[in-house]
Amino acid sequence: MVKLRLKRCGRKQAIYRIVAIDVRSRREGRDLRKVGFYDPIKNQIYLNVPAILYFLEKGAQPTGTVHDISKRAGVFAELPLNQQTKFN
Repeated sequence: MVKLRLKRCGRKQAIYRIVAIDVRSRREGRDLRKVGFYDPIKNQIYLNVPAILYFLEKGAQPTGTVHDISKRAGVFAELPLNQQTKFN
């Protein structure tokens, strides 16, 4: 199973990448693909929306934080209607 979750990159200041990763991998493990970036200090978000939609359509599950970030950015509005109810 694949999850969309945060991967910490910053050493002193927390900066995260949003990655598609196998559930059995650890947080800093090898990811399948980088699909976004999140900086909570500057409140900057960059999302590769087509890549996120691809993984969601294939059955990937976002973690709570990634779900909130994606919802704020309006990613779930671009999903087909039959899949929107699963993530809202």
